[in-house]
Amino acid sequence: MRASWVDSHCHLQSLSDPEGAIERAREAGVTGMVCVGTDLETSAQAIELAARHADVRATVGLHPHDASRLADEWERLEALAESGDVVGVGETGFDFHYLHSPADAQEIAFRVQIRLAKRLDRALVVHSRDAWRDTFRVLADERPPARTVLHCFTGGPGEARRALDLGAYLSYSGIVTFPGADDVRAAAGITPLDKLLVETDAPYLAPVPRRGRENEPGLVTMVGAAVAGAARQTEAEIAERTAANAAVAFSR
Repeated sequence: MRASWVDSHCHLQSLSDPEGAIERAREAGVTGMVCVGTDLETSAQAIELAARHADVRATVGLHPHDASRLADEWERLEALAESGDVVGVGETGFDFHYLHSPADAQEIAFRVQIRLAKRLDRALVVHSRDAWRDTFRVLADERPPARTVLHCFTGGPGEARRALDLGAYLSYSGIVTFPGADDVRAAAGITPLDKLLVETDAPYLAPVPRRGRENEPGLVTMVGAAVAGAARQTEAEIAERTAANAAVAFSR
């Protein structure tokens, strides 16, 4: 029996062929996809895709790159978050690699989205790039919801332990297949099976050997294979566990 996978984080609305990618994912054994919003427009698009496909769910959020748009978009984003197909708030957090929005604007947007996730009892989807200290500071200060997901986890074992101490799920992307990602694989190796998720972050971060090309949800099987190797588990076990975890993390 073929393993069934769930892509816990993808941006279907940004793919060149969303409908084709969804169909190819199904053919590859992907039974669920969480389509993530990064601003008002992409959040609305995620909800529209979820409304058309029973195996797609949506999140509503404002990415740290776009945090400076909070005042203009927040009221409508907050209303969208109450939609029936929305299972999470975010992605939100910090990105100090590019700093497209000022750090203080990122923090304000992060805090209001944490509070919204708690108020609506939705999963919180966290983005953290070159910002672990501030990410953990704000999460500890705000007391994140029980269902918090650190998406595209790029830390090592130390960061993994801190995240796990907060009760977070760690979601591994195609980075876990990259030759230089030994720390990420080490983190995957110590992540408890009940806190593991896998994702593509499509259309970004295609796994080896597809690196450099457009990523899509069907390739989550390659991510899962790499996580299985790091965790010394079978691919079937990782598929079963991560699918079950996604069902809990993104429940309504």
